[in-house]
Amino acid sequence: MNGYGSHTYQWVNAEGERFWVQYHFMTKQGVEPMFADEAERIAGQDSDYYRRDLYEAIDREEFPSWDVYVQVMPYEEAKTYRFNPFDLTKIWSKKDYPRIKVGTFTLNRNPKNFFAEIEQAAFSPGNQVPGTGISPDKMLMARVFSYPDAQRYRIGTNYNQLPVNQPHAAHTSNYMHEGNMQYHFNTAEHRVYTPNSYGAAGGPVADPARGVEASWESDGALIRTAATLHSEDDDFGQARTLVTQVFNDEEHARFVETLAGQYQALTVPAIQERFFWYWGQVDQATADKVRALVNQHVDSADPVGIGE
Repeated sequence: MNGYGSHTYQWVNAEGERFWVQYHFMTKQGVEPMFADEAERIAGQDSDYYRRDLYEAIDREEFPSWDVYVQVMPYEEAKTYRFNPFDLTKIWSKKDYPRIKVGTFTLNRNPKNFFAEIEQAAFSPGNQVPGTGISPDKMLMARVFSYPDAQRYRIGTNYNQLPVNQPHAAHTSNYMHEGNMQYHFNTAEHRVYTPNSYGAAGGPVADPARGVEASWESDGALIRTAATLHSEDDDFGQARTLVTQVFNDEEHARFVETLAGQYQALTVPAIQERFFWYWGQVDQATADKVRALVNQHVDSADPVGIGE
């Protein structure tokens, strides 16, 4: 399957020009659809099926890969784009901002120790390299805080010193001297604060020439609403386009079946009706098909005569 970054990030070039970007990872293995009954069967019989399949493919040196694309939006255009580009539930039109290939992502080795390299891995959108940054995406800002917070609790205070979480492409320096699991540290003459007046032993110094700051002005970027700047911003428009214009007949039928399956988990009548109302806001014809399929399942499960 393909992978999509969902969030909007910021790139800054050497001249200090800012751009908004979204990441796309397009599979080179081909996209394979799955029906609900097949997914249920695999999950019930062998829930590790796909993890093992991935491991064995890499072990055979059939390395899976994805072409990496970005959509790039000039900084100022975000302010008046037709919908809020920082809304996690929205996608950018590829007609407005075509995808640009920037590389290929390949999984080319398996972990040697599952606990050391997988269980202790700590990924976070707060880990940004110079020239990149986050955006006013509210969910992204929450994750920048919450991921490291959870990782300090789950792994330990200095989880970034574990080999799996260290940067390997460049040397990094900091003023961290204490805390649980501390095993990288400077000698005693190095100070734990900056600025200081202790010369070469004073500790690392930032080099502004090697990085630029990703930021945005406080001009309302965090509180933009559809009623102010984004003429096509609403909760259901993009979902409606997906269901009515993007899906072919087979994909739409599979989608309806999936929704009918989700309905089965609902037990409160008011919530059941709200389920149909919600999908009716997306597309009434789709909601009607889901209701008909749900009723068909109910009738087929009813013993002869009981429903009369």
